[in-house]
Amino acid sequence: MAFVNDIRSIEIGIADRVRALAAQIRAALARRRIYLRTLEELRRLDNRELADLGIHPSELGRVAREAVDRA
Repeated sequence: MAFVNDIRSIEIGIADRVRALAAQIRAALARRRIYLRTLEELRRLDNRELADLGIHPSELGRVAREAVDRA
């Protein structure tokens, strides 16, 4: 009985690493924009509107973070 192992290594060059880092930075900035936009929109609501949505003013940051997680 014969066994064959084929192990291939993938060389990741510096250019690939830079592209991957740039992609991660773009994704992080996009998430940050969603967070800030959501937080700004929530802060525009008065306490009554927030209460209608079931949100306490102290929860605005959490709600904005959840928006990022769902995006």
